Amino acid sequence: MTSVTDDLPLAADFPKATIEDWRKLVDGVLKGAPFEKLVGKTYDALKIEPLYPRAKGVAPVVGRDATAPWQIMQRIDHPDAALANAQALQDLENGATGLALVFAGANGARGFGLEPSAEAVAKVLKDVHLDAGIGIELEIGPQSRMAAIHIAEYVKSNGLDPAACNIRFGLDPLAAGAVWGHSPYTWEEIAPAITGAIKGLAGLGFKGPFASADGRVIHDAGGSEAQELAFVLACGVAYLRAIEGAGIPLEAAQGMVYARLAADADQFLTMAKFRALRLLWARIETACGLTPKPLFIAADTAWRMLTQRDPYVNMLRATIATFAAGLAGANAITVLPHTLALGLPDPFARRVARNTQLLLLEESNLAKVSDPAAGAGGIETLTAQLCGAAWALFQESEKAGGAFAALQQGLFQGKVAAVRKARDANIAKRRDVLTGASEFPNLHESEATVLTATPVVLAPYGEQKYKFEPLPPIRLAEPFEALRDKSDAVLKARGSRPRVFLASLGTPADFTARATFAKSFFEAGGIQAIDSEGFADPAKLAAAFKASGAELACLCSSDKVYADQAEPAAKALQTAGGRHIYLAGRPTEAEAALRAAGVTGFVFAGGDALATLQDAYRRMEQA
Repeated sequence: MTSVTDDLPLAADFPKATIEDWRKLVDGVLKGAPFEKLVGKTYDALKIEPLYPRAKGVAPVVGRDATAPWQIMQRIDHPDAALANAQALQDLENGATGLALVFAGANGARGFGLEPSAEAVAKVLKDVHLDAGIGIELEIGPQSRMAAIHIAEYVKSNGLDPAACNIRFGLDPLAAGAVWGHSPYTWEEIAPAITGAIKGLAGLGFKGPFASADGRVIHDAGGSEAQELAFVLACGVAYLRAIEGAGIPLEAAQGMVYARLAADADQFLTMAKFRALRLLWARIETACGLTPKPLFIAADTAWRMLTQRDPYVNMLRATIATFAAGLAGANAITVLPHTLALGLPDPFARRVARNTQLLLLEESNLAKVSDPAAGAGGIETLTAQLCGAAWALFQESEKAGGAFAALQQGLFQGKVAAVRKARDANIAKRRDVLTGASEFPNLHESEATVLTATPVVLAPYGEQKYKFEPLPPIRLAEPFEALRDKSDAVLKARGSRPRVFLASLGTPADFTARATFAKSFFEAGGIQAIDSEGFADPAKLAAAFKASGAELACLCSSDKVYADQAEPAAKALQTAGGRHIYLAGRPTEAEAALRAAGVTGFVFAGGDALATLQDAYRRMEQA
C-alpha cells in the first residue's frame, strides 16, 4: 500500500518532455513554414516566443504589502454634487474602499466631472468619513487645480487630522500639457507652483502622495507599453527634481510622487508593464542615492479599449485588465464602467464596475499571493524587455532636457504617432480584434442606458503661449463605430439598414465558412447581411438577389466551386442590377476574369476591412 508521504509527481511514469521534443512536433505541424511564424511582436517590437522555460534566479517584484488587497476605487464624476455624494455613499456602503474624485477638465473626465468649487467639494464629501481609511484620489486639470486646495480646506474646517486622511492629490501639470498640447507657462514657472502647493499641503500635515506621473496619457493616445513607462519615468523624475529643488530632502520627496497606469485586456503585457515600472523606479531611486521603496501605482482600466457597440463586452475586457493589474501588484484600481463611452454610467454599470473587483478579491482571492508571475518565463522576459525599451526612451527624454522639453520637441508625440499608425492599420485589417465592434457585431443589440446630466462648463485655461503636438485620448473602435452610426442614420431615414445579399453557391459545406465570415465582415460596418441557401442556377440566384432588395451582393463558397460557378453567378447578379459585387476570398489568377464578370472587390481575412466598408458606403451613396 502506498503511503501518503510517498512522492508521486504528476506524470512520473511518462518520459520527461523537452523543448526539442516539442519543437519536432511543431515543425511537423508547420510543414516547412518558418518557425518565426509563431513568434509574436508587441508594438515596441519586443518578441513574444510561443514557449518559455521557467526563469531561474529571479525574486518577486515587491508591490503591495503581503496579502494586502488593493484599494477598490470608484469614479465619482456626476456634475450634480448632491447626486455625486449619493453615489459615493452608496459605493462605500457596498464594497468600495476608495473614491476617485474626477473633476471637470481632468484628463480622465470623459466629458463630465465634478464642479471644482469649494461648495461642490463640501456637498460631494458630506458624510464621507475621510479619516476612516478611505482612499481618496483626485483627478484634476488646469481649470480644476483649485480642487486640491478646497479638499484640504474641507478637511481643516471639519476638524479632521490631515495625517489620518489617505488622499492622493493628483497634481500633474505635465500630463495636462501633453493632452492639451499647450501651456501658458514654461517648466521653470510651473515647477515652483507645483512645489509650492506640495509644501503647503505637507505643511498642513497631509502625507500625500501629491504629484502624479500619469502614463494613461500615452495609453489613451494609442501609445505602446514602453512609451507609457518612459513617460511616467520622465514626469516622475521631473517632479522629484522640482521637489528637491524647493528644499525638500529626497528621502521625503520619495513618498510624494506616485504613478498611474492603464490596464488593458492584454493580460501578460499589462502584468509585465506594472512589474517593469516598479523595477525601473527602483533603479531611479538607487541612482538618487535612496533605498528603494515600493512605488504607489494606481491603475485605471483602459479608456481606449471601451466600445460603444455591444458595451457589455467591456465587462469582460475590464475583468481581464483588473485581474492583470491586481496580480501585478497595483495598489489601487479604478474600473471604468462598461457604458462610460456612451455617457454617464447608471447605477447598474457602477455596481458592475465595483463588483468586478470585489469578486476577484473576495471570491478569487487574487491578493493572497504576492507577485505570482515571479519565475514565469514569458512574463519575466517581457518585464525585462520592457525595462530595456522604456529606459532607452527615458534616456532620450533626459537628453532632450526632461519631460517638458521632450514634449516641446515632439519626442513622445512622434513615437506615439508611429505606434498609433501601426495600431490603426491592424484594427482596420481586424488583426487587433475589438469584439462587438470590428468582430462579432450585433446589429440587433438593445440600447444601454446612461444617466442624463449637463456637464460643468469651465472657462478656457490660460494663453496658449507654449504650443506643441497634443496627445488627445482616443478609443480604438471609433472608426467602425462611425460606420455603425451611418447605418443607424440610414435605418432612421428609410426604415431599413444598408444590406448585402450573401450569394451562396453550392452546398452548406461549400459556403458556410465564408458566408459566416462575410456576415461578420459587413455587419461590423452596419451593413446587414441577408442569408441565402446555396444556388447552382444563376437565374435563381439573380431572382433571389433582386427580391432581397439589397444594395450589395457577396459571393460565398469554396475555391473549387468558384472555379466553375463564380463568373456566371457574378454576371447574373450584374444583370439583375447588382452594381457592387464582392467575393469572399483572396484574389487568385482568376481575378481579371472575375472583375470582367462584375466582381468589384474581394473580402478576406487580413484585408483592409475598414477601407472596404468605407468604400461600400461611398458606392451606395453614389448609386
